[in-house]
Amino acid sequence: MTTLASSGPASPSAPMGWLARAEHWLDSKGKAAWIAAMVLAFILVWPLGLALLAYMIWSGKMTCKNKRMARNLHVSRSTGNSAFDSYKADTLRRLEEEQENFEAFLQRLRDARDKAEFDQFMEDRAKAAAAPHAEDETEKA
Repeated sequence: MTTLASSGPASPSAPMGWLARAEHWLDSKGKAAWIAAMVLAFILVWPLGLALLAYMIWSGKMTCKNKRMARNLHVSRSTGNSAFDSYKADTLRRLEEEQENFEAFLQRLRDARDKAEFDQFMEDRAKAAAAPHAEDETEKA
């Protein structure tokens, strides 16, 4: 029984299977080739298209590698300049503290607004409860 891919690393001189060759060819053409292959597979045989889509997502071929993600990876890297690294760490720590303080401030504002709304509700409820009693007393007189 033969398998499509060997379990160990293939040597450079070993012939590649047809799936590995197809994957290598699509990789060399870029993401557009993968998308075109997936669309064609959906048109011809939809389960094959679905399997290709699942493989593309699982293998990371459909991930978006933008500059923002790369920038976030560089934030924790050391530059080699200890003065700058300590300045950067101090600034990031200060910004995190400011963010926490601002979020606490917003929570206090929400709590105060909720309390004011609840107090208004209770006041309206008390007025509504007192109003029928006042009408009953005027009718008796």
